[in-house]
Amino acid sequence: MYLLGFDVGSSSVKACLVEAESGKIVAQDFFPKVEMQIIAEKPGWAEQNPESWWANLKLANESVLKQSGVAAEEIKAIGISWQMHGLVLVDKNKQVLRPSIIWCDSRAVPYGEKAFQTIGKESCLSRLLNSPGNFTAAKLAWVKENEPQVYAQIDKLMLPGDYIAMKLTDTISVTVEGLSEGIFWDFKENKLSDAVLDYFGFDRSFIPEITPTFGVQGLVTAAVAKELGLKEGTPVCYRAGDQPNNALSLNVFNPGEVASTAGTSGVVYGVLGQVNYDPLSRVNTFAHVNHTKEQTRLGVLLCINGTGILNSWIKKNFVSQGLSYNDMNVLASQSPVGSKGLTIIPFGNGAERILENRETGCSIHGINFNIHSQSDIIRASQEGIVFSFQYGMEIMQGMGMDISLIRAGNANMFLSPLFRQTLANISGATIELFDTDGAAGAAKGAGIGVGIYKNNKEAFASLEKLGVIEPETANQCHCSEAYQRWKSYL
Repeated sequence: MYLLGFDVGSSSVKACLVEAESGKIVAQDFFPKVEMQIIAEKPGWAEQNPESWWANLKLANESVLKQSGVAAEEIKAIGISWQMHGLVLVDKNKQVLRPSIIWCDSRAVPYGEKAFQTIGKESCLSRLLNSPGNFTAAKLAWVKENEPQVYAQIDKLMLPGDYIAMKLTDTISVTVEGLSEGIFWDFKENKLSDAVLDYFGFDRSFIPEITPTFGVQGLVTAAVAKELGLKEGTPVCYRAGDQPNNALSLNVFNPGEVASTAGTSGVVYGVLGQVNYDPLSRVNTFAHVNHTKEQTRLGVLLCINGTGILNSWIKKNFVSQGLSYNDMNVLASQSPVGSKGLTIIPFGNGAERILENRETGCSIHGINFNIHSQSDIIRASQEGIVFSFQYGMEIMQGMGMDISLIRAGNANMFLSPLFRQTLANISGATIELFDTDGAAGAAKGAGIGVGIYKNNKEAFASLEKLGVIEPETANQCHCSEAYQRWKSYL
């Protein structure tokens, strides 16, 4: 008995086949092998053709079926994860009307900001839990004004994962989690936001039928079963955006539990058990995978643009040619906590939401040519990234979140012993490292949705913990001094 998960990212589409009983991954792959094309016809634009997601999903699916040798009838459920905040538009024949405007496209910022001011900041934050910002609703507003011929043909709007579910099942639906990340959901009224729909003048018929995050959302059609080598009638039983799904893959479901990633950008995602928001909108709040009318479970999303990209930039421009990231970590460990007074502000990858959308740029402070070396620069860069996490987590704590345990995949910056130990020291939180990814999480989510697993504890009982990092009391004082110095330069 097996479960199939798909993770539709902007770089690639991953597929993962999990044996339900053991929870072990039996096959996984991704396509394309080079980064998927992002169409950028103008500065700040970013689009992808949904058909390319489907084409790469077919290749990834074919690979995992071939690797595993698993028969189609043994696959009992399918789960889907997707790149958040994208806009997919289809006509009455379910044909895509234009390329998807994806998460990193910034053209809709003025539309969201005007809505924020006109609807009212307090109303938006207390009901939507966010500014309309650059999310899906604002992107649709851009289409309405700039492409009226496309807008006139719209039958339904979707997020990227909804499109994949439609391709598999020929059924169009959306989840509350998806609607919330698109800024269409009123948490105070627990329904579609009349304020957003009325302000933008959107036809309510554009919104598909709402389906639960877990449960049978549709069945694989005969045509698709033949195309993909699956069994007709296989249920799609789970779908969620990539950050809620990443939290699910780390078994983060309950208030106070926190998941983190630190790739090019960094994310801290924590679960809140009460409706709340940051009055300065420095973090985003969406419905978590297990949010219901009866049980409030909100995902507070802290996103920092300038994290791993700084470490990468340091590698390209400051360290000796041929040194690996592991070599850099060894060098960084030769510098003391606080990097001998050297401080790096890591925000060189655009405007930062935690700084109220200010674009400060990256900066280096306190460098002394007589005492500082390559080791100090590398350590200061990693400490600067950690301190940006702590700065954002303090905002989350101000919303009522107790951060005492952080779960993370053993990847990217979390491969650095110095990075993860510094994060534990400054936050006072224990860090647990796991071997998992989004596609595997989606597969296990499907197992919950179809009823193979009774709950998340059963689904993730086999989650492999690779390590535990506890705060070092001896270094917390020095770390705190370095952090206070770092904050003084913001």
